Amino acid sequence: MNPVEALQAEFGDAIQAVEEFRGEITVTVDGARIVDVCQYCRDTEGLQYNFLSDVTGIDYLPQEPRFGVAYHLYSMYQNRSLRLKVLLPGDEPAVSTVTGVYPAANWFEREIFDLFGVTFTNHPDMRRILMPADWDGHPLRKDYPLGYETVQFSFNFDEVDKFKPYAKE
Repeated sequence: MNPVEALQAEFGDAIQAVEEFRGEITVTVDGARIVDVCQYCRDTEGLQYNFLSDVTGIDYLPQEPRFGVAYHLYSMYQNRSLRLKVLLPGDEPAVSTVTGVYPAANWFEREIFDLFGVTFTNHPDMRRILMPADWDGHPLRKDYPLGYETVQFSFNFDEVDKFKPYAKE
């Protein structure tokens, strides 16, 4: 069964775009229907995408919609992959959690929440996972301020050394 044709027949306008690049298929889905689409992909005979291998966030700044969430599905029965993508606005990005369909999404969604600021509604434990609870901002957003330290070499040792935070006695 062709997954793209099956999804278009079942969900119609909820399928916003289909891209194929180097043998990988990406189906852009209306965010309001992502749970239904995941459930359909997992439970439909001939598709059986029974493994969620990854969920990742994308920041398309300066474009709008600004954020994307990509769900990487794999069918062990059919030996094929499918990527579902949801596009979200820059202000208040939110989408329903798919942990009810794929329990493995729990940690992936928390990571995206922590690093991109995308909220997953109805998530069982929506809190930071990598950054401290009192951390300000979301470090993987393209507009997050860069913090860096100049690399110290022999030619610039003294210049860099005077900015090092040594313990005071």
